[in-house]
Amino acid sequence: MQELHPLNQNVLLDLNELQGEQRTAAGIIIPDTAKERPQVAKVLAIGNVENAEIAVGDKVLFKKYSGTEVEFEGKKFLLIPYADLLAKVVETETI
Repeated sequence: MQELHPLNQNVLLDLNELQGEQRTAAGIIIPDTAKERPQVAKVLAIGNVENAEIAVGDKVLFKKYSGTEVEFEGKKFLLIPYADLLAKVVETETI
């Protein structure tokens, strides 16, 4: 089995769990080519980043047109510079 390990200050994000069939309100299926790329993804691996504010398994928000999409062993990933991460998605309780 092979794995991807990001180098330098890059982060590997999983784009697979966000994919799936999407439909309009009228029931028309939207093909993958017409969908916008998501801006939230799960962190799979972190390169050489000192004092990283994220960990593997966190969900993060990233810049819209940043990173490089890669397909590896039939799955889609995004390699993105750590500096292009905008926020960490944190679950909170409602009051």
